[in-house]
Amino acid sequence: MAEISRELADIINDKESLKVIATTDAQGNPHVVFKGTLHTEGQDLVFYDLLQSSQVNKNLVSSIWFGRKVAINILAKDKRSFLITAKPRRSVTAGRVFEEVYASLKDRNPDGDLNAIWYLEPEHIEEKTFAVRRAEEEAAFPILKHLDRLVKEERS
Repeated sequence: MAEISRELADIINDKESLKVIATTDAQGNPHVVFKGTLHTEGQDLVFYDLLQSSQVNKNLVSSIWFGRKVAINILAKDKRSFLITAKPRRSVTAGRVFEEVYASLKDRNPDGDLNAIWYLEPEHIEEKTFAVRRAEEEAAFPILKHLDRLVKEERS
């Protein structure tokens, strides 16, 4: 299990951050959705699935059965990007917690609904911001540069 830092938890819990979840169906077809309800609870990633027949719900149930992972991308308001690989751990569809979340959602939107509360366990977390990735690539492959960059560096 990968640990979610306090800084990343703050980014995930920020309503201005974009949160994307990618799942696959039984045939391996990708399904990508934005999930504004994604947040952290301890070291779990949690989101509310609002539609009874959602494809993401079907894919997550199948992921639990067959041990498939999901990808989550978080784009912070400062444009930093984080890729999280996670495994669906459980789904809550009834009980006290479900009823409390359902009532809270209804307070915010009387037309809203709740299908399931999904708990995902992060397995790998990696910052994918361009500047970070470029620095990693240059450190790993120092001689692989475009010729125009080499010329520019030589002139400096």
